[in-house]
Amino acid sequence: MSDDEYSYHYSDASDQEMDGDDNSQEEDDDEGFDYTDDEEEQEGCDDAEVNLENEYYNAKGLRDTEDDDDPASSIAEAHTKFESAIAMEINLLGDGKMGPWTFKCLKQIMKLRLRFEEYDEAKTLYARILDCISSPKCEGVSPNAMEKGINGMLDRVSALFQGAAATNTNVKANANVGTDAGGNSAADSKGKPQDLARHVYDSTLKLFHPRYGSCPNERLWFKTNLKFGQLLYENHETYKLQDVIRDLLQTSDMSSSSSSTSKTHLMEIYALQIQLYSRLKDNAKLREIFDQAMKVQGGIPHPRTLALIQELGGKMHMSSGEYEAANTTFYQAFKSYDEAGDIARLRCLKYLVLASMLHASSINPFDSQEVRPYRKDPEIVAMTNLVDAFHNNDIGNFEGILKKNWRNIMNDEFIAEYIPDLLKTIRTQVLLQVVKPYTRISLAALSKELNGISIKDVENLLVPLILDGKLEGRIDQVNGFMIKTVNLDPAGEDDGSDEADSSNEMNVAINNKESKIPQWGSNTVSVRTCDAIEYLMSELDALTVAVASSVGTVQNETESIRR
Repeated sequence: MSDDEYSYHYSDASDQEMDGDDNSQEEDDDEGFDYTDDEEEQEGCDDAEVNLENEYYNAKGLRDTEDDDDPASSIAEAHTKFESAIAMEINLLGDGKMGPWTFKCLKQIMKLRLRFEEYDEAKTLYARILDCISSPKCEGVSPNAMEKGINGMLDRVSALFQGAAATNTNVKANANVGTDAGGNSAADSKGKPQDLARHVYDSTLKLFHPRYGSCPNERLWFKTNLKFGQLLYENHETYKLQDVIRDLLQTSDMSSSSSSTSKTHLMEIYALQIQLYSRLKDNAKLREIFDQAMKVQGGIPHPRTLALIQELGGKMHMSSGEYEAANTTFYQAFKSYDEAGDIARLRCLKYLVLASMLHASSINPFDSQEVRPYRKDPEIVAMTNLVDAFHNNDIGNFEGILKKNWRNIMNDEFIAEYIPDLLKTIRTQVLLQVVKPYTRISLAALSKELNGISIKDVENLLVPLILDGKLEGRIDQVNGFMIKTVNLDPAGEDDGSDEADSSNEMNVAINNKESKIPQWGSNTVSVRTCDAIEYLMSELDALTVAVASSVGTVQNETESIRR
């Protein structure tokens, strides 16, 4: 049972009751039994163990004291009692041996040092802890207790390291920082948490190195090195992180092993590598490691590790314009985060919706059974409304949702990076729908349908569509028209090349009213009929002009004859 799992609190009244009961019980026992020398010796050992345990928990009680008038004095007394408990156990075991209470007391003293930012003293104390657990004279400390204790201290030191890194700039900028007699700041006089973190990690890795350590422990060494690599990543120490990854790969030599544990460790290393290459924007290496990670079989990585690999893989696909692959990968990452119960699932769900829209998929991601429960989540509802407007080609509502939730959506740098592409996608989608029934349409009309964007932006949307063959026609910039090409085969029949023939009718909003626009192609009977009518109307106009001109000529000649 670990001392970190349970805390014991004794009141004065309960202490008196327990003491009273113990005394009366001892008197009764003395009256009814005669002890041999061995039994008396055993009783003495039991009493010593009880005193040792009491000394430890009394020290913990003083350590947790916060309401005293002089908490510093209580902490100093706690420190003294912890040291006293250590001496008691060494004397109890004899021959300089140490036991579990020594290990527990050293951990508690380490917490005190960290609480009061005594980092130089903490370095010395951590060396005592490592000496304790690596000494052949240390008895009764289980591997589980040792690993849990070391990991706990590494986590505390890492938290201090990250906090110091986050506030380092503010501390340097603060003109009121105190200095000692030597001109050093008060913080420097106690040591730096960064130095302590490096010392703690270096000492731990050196001790437990599976090949060269004095106390080889591959499992603990691997976890410590992995934790150290994550700490370096979060603090942007790229070069040191690369050394850690290289050490993990070379020392562990896991690529040739087929055991489940080795495959799991390999996935964890890949996760660290993928984070590194993602930050460096080295897409070539990122893709290589991602592909290798996806081919690993037999490992049982934590769902969070797998989700991290998949999320960064999705971002890699996005940066390469592979929106369909990104959509699939983000979906897998979302399910892994959801399985792990990680709040990051909501962030990943946003990326999934983004990739779905950029892919112009007709499938709403919220129709999925796994995603549907989050449809009304306050953090997701903006993306829900956005994807609904996208699938309805409602560009007015789409841009309105973006403006209304601008801060919420744009707070994510990754999403903000793709908003221009997203606007281009929906505008292109609406543009293709609007021009389908026409052979000629003004650029001003297209601008109005696209929520009032400039004529130049309309042209910028049309040009790639024409060049890619998605739209056959040309732009008349002089008169401001988009003129589609009408192709008729020799027999005057539909040549079957119209892309609209394979689609259903779409609903578009015109003048704030919902109406149906039939998807006429460039060579349908309807289009040819309209062309014929236009030709006939033009011929009638020409005939009318000719008749009017003839009538005017006859009238002039008649007047001349009369004269």
